[in-house]
Amino acid sequence: MIIVDKRAMVGGLLAFGLAACGKAPVAAPLPDDMSMGNAKAPVTVIEYASVGCPICGAWYREVFPSFKAKYIDTGRVRFVSREMLVGNSSEVALAAAGFLLARCAGRDRYFTVTDAIYKGQTAAYADPHGFLLNLARSMGFDDARFDACVTDRAALNALNARVDAYANTDKVNATPTFVINGKALEPGYHPLSDLDAAIAAAQSSR
Repeated sequence: MIIVDKRAMVGGLLAFGLAACGKAPVAAPLPDDMSMGNAKAPVTVIEYASVGCPICGAWYREVFPSFKAKYIDTGRVRFVSREMLVGNSSEVALAAAGFLLARCAGRDRYFTVTDAIYKGQTAAYADPHGFLLNLARSMGFDDARFDACVTDRAALNALNARVDAYANTDKVNATPTFVINGKALEPGYHPLSDLDAAIAAAQSSR
């Protein structure tokens, strides 16, 4: 079951596809960024990602725990997550509904929602409505609040506007795309060793 209006969610975003990036996206923080870690860290790592993207999910499950322990938890890196909607219609539908729920949960629980979706992608693909509803219930949402979150037209318009800006201004149209102190890595899955090298280069150039 698709939770939100597929036509509204896609809104032409499928045209982004999974093409390669152009110029390096900007690294300046934005008011609606969702981030974790030390806000004054010398290095900012931005990940443009989709909770409906299988490669993003694999990176999150396989690399993010070590990356978080090494860099975020130690205050060495500020990590910023920026929402993208790319892929096929099912991936876009899951991502849009997932991001709407995460935003509705608030800043304190935003990453609780995205963490659960990345870790449970297989189940989420099979039954997106049931998966996200159960996730919302686990956070104390009743069904009416859940429905309101994932059908919020204003929130959906804001999500589409962010995605449009990331694609057209930051020139991002593939996920995951990592930007480290303003320098973009080649889009796609990167092991921790790649991030180690990029972070070290960012530190040495300060």
